[in-house]
Amino acid sequence: MRFVSCLGVTAISIAASLLMAPVVPAQSYPSKPVRFVVPFPPGGGTDTVARILGQKVSEAWSEQVIIDNRSGAQGTIGTAHVAKAAPDGYTLVLAYVGTMTIAPWLYKDLGYDPLRDFAHVTQVSSQPLLIVVHPSVPARNMKELVALARSNPDRLTYGTTGQFPQMAGELFKAMTRTRMIHVPYKGSGPATTDLLGGHIMLTFASPAGTWAQVKAGRLRALIVTGSTRLSALPDVLTAREAGYPDLEMSGWYGVSVPAHTPREIVAKINTEFSRAVALPQVKERLNQSGIDPVGNSSEEFTAYVKAEYERWGKIVKQSGVKAE
Repeated sequence: MRFVSCLGVTAISIAASLLMAPVVPAQSYPSKPVRFVVPFPPGGGTDTVARILGQKVSEAWSEQVIIDNRSGAQGTIGTAHVAKAAPDGYTLVLAYVGTMTIAPWLYKDLGYDPLRDFAHVTQVSSQPLLIVVHPSVPARNMKELVALARSNPDRLTYGTTGQFPQMAGELFKAMTRTRMIHVPYKGSGPATTDLLGGHIMLTFASPAGTWAQVKAGRLRALIVTGSTRLSALPDVLTAREAGYPDLEMSGWYGVSVPAHTPREIVAKINTEFSRAVALPQVKERLNQSGIDPVGNSSEEFTAYVKAEYERWGKIVKQSGVKAE
């Protein structure tokens, strides 16, 4: 009887310790630097958003949020790296519409499943694209660009970074019945550099990576694909205003962690990133770059990722686009 009693006590102790286990790390989290993986090179829109938010979260936690740029394969290498990381809250990824909801339909084996391998913490922003041309391109509006592309099939070169701009380019060509040469880039920084140098003629790009060059007159923006004009570039027409409503679309960024990260830690990350997004100075900086701050619950973001996954799956299948 005494032996059985000891077993009972031991079982109760083990059960109690298992129940307590997820709570202990959450109470002290974070107790060391947190790595925030940006799956694109420095200098682009994703990098800008991550650094703005990472700085504010670092201040709140009194622990450094280290930006880790892991580019390659249009953002899927860095994203796959985080999918395989320890689910302890110390490795985050800047989730992106392309890597989470478009790439799975383009690549046969990504090395991750966006719905199974991640806990989606919060959506931090929503942002449209700009169609931007080099000043040497003789097109000052969309109608002139379409006419130029039609009269010069396979002569215009356009750059994109990631799957969302790539699909926007494919949609543009299909809708306008034009042919242009696609040049994929690992990040919007290199794409913008080549556009400034005249090595490509136009890009479908994040406002965060190009608006400053547009304001300085070094590049020309023809339209913004969002439903409203950008406060940073109020003279640039929306796609609908320019007569191309089918090009109205927006991308998004969020924060995700490996699946099975304790819920208490997910909640802490959500709290701090949502708070950072809502700070007036952060909202102002993001708005100036053409980015709309969001900040929502983990449940809301998870549902949104699932809906976007299905939506872009239909678009990719209809387009017939394959990974390059």
